[in-house]
Amino acid sequence: MTSSHAQKQGYLARVLAAWSDRLRPLRAVPDAARLGYRQRVTLNATHDAATGWRFGLMRRDELIAIHDCPVHDERVRALVHHLAARLPAPHVLPLAYLQVAGRQATLIIKAHEVAAAALDAALDDLESTGIEGLWLHLHPAAGRRLFARSGWRLVWGSGESRDTLGLVHGPTAFLQPLPALHLEALAAAAAHLRAGESSRVLDLYCGHGATLRMWTGTGARALGVELSGEAVRDAARNAPRAEVLRGACSQRLPQIREWWETGGGERLAYVNPPRSGLDGDVAEALARQFRPARIAYLSCSAGTLARDLHLFETSGYGIDAILPFDFFPQTHHVETLALVRLAE
Repeated sequence: MTSSHAQKQGYLARVLAAWSDRLRPLRAVPDAARLGYRQRVTLNATHDAATGWRFGLMRRDELIAIHDCPVHDERVRALVHHLAARLPAPHVLPLAYLQVAGRQATLIIKAHEVAAAALDAALDDLESTGIEGLWLHLHPAAGRRLFARSGWRLVWGSGESRDTLGLVHGPTAFLQPLPALHLEALAAAAAHLRAGESSRVLDLYCGHGATLRMWTGTGARALGVELSGEAVRDAARNAPRAEVLRGACSQRLPQIREWWETGGGERLAYVNPPRSGLDGDVAEALARQFRPARIAYLSCSAGTLARDLHLFETSGYGIDAILPFDFFPQTHHVETLALVRLAE
């Protein structure tokens, strides 16, 4: 653990060197919590006559099976063993991937159709794994894009679950691991933004509504934007007092601008983009047009964070602090929360 933390802190110090005086020590869970935490995974599936079904990661066209990966949640491990022992051969079920999101699991099939009885054995005693819903996703072109809009079929259980925060989610939800550490990051963002009844909070890449619920809970008005239709639907249920738009943030800039310019109150922003960082036109709009008083930016890529922070600084913003979080122990990944404010 010590060497892992040192590696991550050193990496951030190099990539975020321009703000090294504001880079705080890595926040992490105790050593005992560094295993068994990963509840959202995507595993490749292959089959051969000697070993049957194997689930794991591809490395140079070879599958490395990780049926007992110690980082995975116990439900994931139980489900993998259950499916490996019970799924039919690939000529009956051409399985390509297994996706697990909390208590929802999806079998991604590279076919237009499968026999109705193909999953009978796998569905027997499935509840013993701890999974609450199993989906079949028929996607003949599955590859870099795991999911298509159509081809979804709930084959067992309930089509929705609740995460550790009590939020409703479906099979494609992004669930942040290590809930206690995630709540610590959200608390730091909330303390920086100081949202209240006179505030408007723009929440970009809002997911299924955890942060939207926080902002509206303070009495603030909140607008979320998210590309996933499932996440938008769930966010509307989890944060019913927020407004939620579906689509890429860059495509929704006209609607965002209209909402931003309506009414009074202090303007704030919370952003949690993918590894590519903020879309260029979105970053420009935030920094040079919308100009919120304070921004909390949760990033999973220090490189794109550095790029975006440079834009904010050259647009009149200051960087108060950068807080690293070890959301993915036992890996090289590290996330950072940048606390940004408009200079007076």
